[in-house]
Amino acid sequence: MPAGPGAGAVGGDRVATRQAHSRPLGVPVAGGLLAGVSLALWLPWLAPLWLLLLALTIGVPAWWRPWRGRWLGACLVGFALAGVHATHALSVQLPADWEKRDVVVSGRIIELPQHQPRRTAFALRVDRASDQSEPLRGRLLRLSWFDERDGTGTGRERVQAGQRWQMTVRLRAPRGLRNPGGFDSEKHAFAGRVTATGYVRDPGQAHLQQAGRGINAWRGAMSQRIAASVAPESARFLSAFALGDTRGLDDEDWHVLRANGLSHLVAISGMHVGIVAGFFALAMAGVWWLFPGLGRRVPRPMAAAIGGLVGAVLYAAVAGFALPTVRTVLMVAVVAGMRIQRRRSTTLEVLALAMIAVLIVDPLSALTAGFWLSFFGVAWLVWCLPEAGRRPLRDLVSAQGVATIGLLPLTAVLFDQASLAGPLANLVAVPWWTLVVVPLSLVGTSLELLHAGWGLWAWDAAARCFQLSWPLFDTMAASDRALWWLRESRWYALPLALVGAFWLLLPRGLPGRPLALLLWLPLLWPARDLPEPGEVDIQVLDVGQGSSVLVRTSAHTLLYDMGPSTPDGFDSGERVVIPAMRALGVARLARAVVSHADNDHSGGFEAVRSRTGIDIANAPEDSGIAATLPCVAGEQWEWDGVSFRFMHPPPYFPYLGNDASCVLRVTGKYGTALLLGDVGNVIERDLVRRSRLDEASSIKAEVVLVSHHGAATASDPALVEASGAQLAIMSSGHGNRYGHPRAEVTRRWQDAGAATPDTAQDGAIRIRMGKAGIAVETRRAARPRLWDAARRENKTLVEAAAGLSYRPD
Repeated sequence: MPAGPGAGAVGGDRVATRQAHSRPLGVPVAGGLLAGVSLALWLPWLAPLWLLLLALTIGVPAWWRPWRGRWLGACLVGFALAGVHATHALSVQLPADWEKRDVVVSGRIIELPQHQPRRTAFALRVDRASDQSEPLRGRLLRLSWFDERDGTGTGRERVQAGQRWQMTVRLRAPRGLRNPGGFDSEKHAFAGRVTATGYVRDPGQAHLQQAGRGINAWRGAMSQRIAASVAPESARFLSAFALGDTRGLDDEDWHVLRANGLSHLVAISGMHVGIVAGFFALAMAGVWWLFPGLGRRVPRPMAAAIGGLVGAVLYAAVAGFALPTVRTVLMVAVVAGMRIQRRRSTTLEVLALAMIAVLIVDPLSALTAGFWLSFFGVAWLVWCLPEAGRRPLRDLVSAQGVATIGLLPLTAVLFDQASLAGPLANLVAVPWWTLVVVPLSLVGTSLELLHAGWGLWAWDAAARCFQLSWPLFDTMAASDRALWWLRESRWYALPLALVGAFWLLLPRGLPGRPLALLLWLPLLWPARDLPEPGEVDIQVLDVGQGSSVLVRTSAHTLLYDMGPSTPDGFDSGERVVIPAMRALGVARLARAVVSHADNDHSGGFEAVRSRTGIDIANAPEDSGIAATLPCVAGEQWEWDGVSFRFMHPPPYFPYLGNDASCVLRVTGKYGTALLLGDVGNVIERDLVRRSRLDEASSIKAEVVLVSHHGAATASDPALVEASGAQLAIMSSGHGNRYGHPRAEVTRRWQDAGAATPDTAQDGAIRIRMGKAGIAVETRRAARPRLWDAARRENKTLVEAAAGLSYRPD
């Protein structure tokens, strides 16, 4: 019986589909590989070595066997590869018994150093070490060179990329703060295989062994030439566009870029690499057009592909082979390889091949935001705009719409924010910066490479063109509506939002598309989990050696202390408190209390005050903290069924530093918390005395923020006994030089029956005093990560797998 019309076409489609699914390097395989890598890296524990070897043994033949389940084999291979890389990344990290030791190392500075007012930060690859530190050979250290105590910066201003130095350093394993909405520096160090962080000891004894050389030394010299030749307001951006050098951009610059959704265009982005590759390909094709005889040796399409690849590699080298450029180079290499082999392929297949190459070479790149944004961004564009290029203006607008909808779920989860001004800003910046400013910057750099002074005109033209657009973006960023800060959401919010984005981007005419917006609600408007009237929610933030506490009632928020600001540019207010407030959905503070003027409590106050509204601010009288009212014992107020009362200092009490700290008692329907600042034993005993004389001054409390981070000069036995605390919270910095909290202080609270969580070990600590009692949640326990859980629990496995031990002689 003859087949009906179209039967042959249908059969052909089925064959093509089966072939696509059975290809060893197709889209399904790339998806399976990514799923396996993601599973291994997002598990809260390190997979045992036998399981990784088993997955690899089964996965490799299953991947290469011609069947529809190749993607399952790729998934197992991805799981195994990511697990092995994770094991190695953890094995090279410095163990605790090597911390606080002076080590003599020699090595090369492999990145552009960051020169700041009082320190220089740089990355050192160790190539030679002393006999006692031989295991450090080949390891990556991130170091800081601080000014001398007299304020001079002798030596550190000479630190440049490509140099070889010998120096004595003090190291510690990579360790970061863990807070709601905070940057995970431990993940960053883990993905970069950083062995240790530390600082230079005895800077005067550091010895420069070899002058700078290599591509990074050239980048540093060229960046200095740009800075000396172009106006400062443009020079820092030209260095970013031409060289990938973002060191000159300050916090305000990044704020403007984030508010406008333009961060992806600064430094050398994948888009810029693609433009350069296209230019080289056209130039090579032009040469072949001028000299047709060359086509007898190498066909013109093949020559153009090779030229594009060469251009992409050269531009990536100028950027120091940053990860976004490497991904684009791999994509260009895949296209060039197919052209050379005369194979036709779709853009989606090229993208899949590039993803496979990136994940096999470096599975830990899946931990970076750029990996997800770049691959998913291109995938959305390819799927939604398969015939782009026929109408450039319409395609540009459509691409912005697709990118905004498709990438919003990822940007919301990765950065806790969404740029409302981004679609409009990108309509201007993408064509203007990519097609005008960046090419002029590159022309100037190329001409300067040929002869000093030849490229000044191009740099000047690029600076003028850039300044035509920057005031617009600066104005847009000044609007409160430019950037939408999002609260932390539950784990299921991202997959639901991605399904919603897919639904919204389906072809026009499909019924029910507006209903997809409902799937975005858990991500864009998550529940705030606010306490009920009479309940209290307390967040003790992890600010290192300092303290900062957010106290929330059902409709009000109080901030007690703001953490330190340090000479190396770290400001707890900017980096910890504000992101935590945004992650928790706190837009305004009803009251801010600075316990006293010591930097570890007040350092972040100015940043908090400049970034958020504060109705009332309190500090001790005569503490020197401007625009604050004095906190005086006996002052009290009530919010939402919760009473607040200052317990210290009394009226007319002189400012005595720690002993003048504002002591605050918070009493809800289901419990009381006592925040002690840094008061010492004498003041604590006085609080006990006043408590016995006046019931209103009682210091009985279920929760106590232990005074002075657990110092031996506080936590008087009389106060410990009188408080009757169930929970004594230590706010301290990991490995701090003071030894806080002191062992005897911790033991004293524990002997009295109190649990003693510590921010140094547990990250941010959340306490909810509610109907169900007092619930405690620590950040590290609630959100375990492979890079901290495995280091703590599987160190033996890690060292065995690496074949390396850091035991001292």
